[in-house]
Amino acid sequence: MDDDARESDGPERDGRDDSHDESVDPRGHGHGDREEFDHAPIGHATVRGGMTVGELAAEYGEAGVGAATMHEAVDIYAEMLADDVTTFVGLAGAMVPTGMRRIVADLIRDGHVDALVTTGATLTHDAIEAIGGKHHHGRDHQPGKSLREHDEQLRDEEVDRIYDVYLPQEHFALFEDHLRSEVFPAFEGAVSIREFTAELGRANAAVNDREGIDERAGVAAGAYDADVPVYCPAIQDSVLGLQAWMHSRVSKFTLDALADMSHLNDLAHEADSAGALVVGGGVPKNYVLQTMLVTPDAYDYAVQLTMDPEHTGGLSGATLDEARSWGKLDEAARNASVYGDATITLPILVAAARERVEGT
Repeated sequence: MDDDARESDGPERDGRDDSHDESVDPRGHGHGDREEFDHAPIGHATVRGGMTVGELAAEYGEAGVGAATMHEAVDIYAEMLADDVTTFVGLAGAMVPTGMRRIVADLIRDGHVDALVTTGATLTHDAIEAIGGKHHHGRDHQPGKSLREHDEQLRDEEVDRIYDVYLPQEHFALFEDHLRSEVFPAFEGAVSIREFTAELGRANAAVNDREGIDERAGVAAGAYDADVPVYCPAIQDSVLGLQAWMHSRVSKFTLDALADMSHLNDLAHEADSAGALVVGGGVPKNYVLQTMLVTPDAYDYAVQLTMDPEHTGGLSGATLDEARSWGKLDEAARNASVYGDATITLPILVAAARERVEGT
């Protein structure tokens, strides 16, 4: 091959000279057949001292991956708060022991929750704080000890560990006394779980006020005051449930697990527009989402905060898009799933959305 031939080889590929073809512009211009491609470039988030959480969430919109999803979630949740949307909240995980209690209670008290579905553990830890018990900073391991030795020492000292949070066991004794003296006497016979959680909230508020507890009365008390129903479909799976069962063995008291279904489904059926905020997975998530299966409509908005992957096929990691295939979300619903520790994502989501709706 002569030199001229080798030189002409440069700009030519497959016998075609692309040296002046705008279709190979590195900026992507000239490809009229790119239906999915978005010319908007990544803008790169800017952060500065003194910026608000809402301003940070706005900057997330310039970025990609999780930041972009959080930005979208804030948009959706702010729209839920601003519009006349019936909001169902599913709350799982250790949100109370890890310090998220006031965030949820404030949402309830300020009218941003129409129905709460949660766990018996959440209600147990919420009540402990309401009546004078406290959760404490701890650690997930102890230098110089194995993990097993660390937890064996805690057991000997009668301290329960929730990752890096400690709870002295005497607080459970305080809670059990609270149930026996303040809650169970109100009932004789079968009662719905919703009625039971309402009475728990009333009792929490009463003791909190009477004893002058420094900590606020909390989630169940706030729901009682605001007339927001609290559903706890897996209440048996908790200290609260164990105590309810023990009381049922020595009285006519019992919890009717099906009694709340009509109440919750009626609430969903009567909603002109419905939105779901799901923190964590498990029973609360499914209980919130399945409600729409017995109504002619579906959720118009949904935001999920989770750490569970979808590829295991489990409910906790199932995407909200998957829920659309079941008819739980409307085809045109706005939805976002934010992956990360809810003790990080929930405060950002709520603070940014409330700032947008209510101002700083």
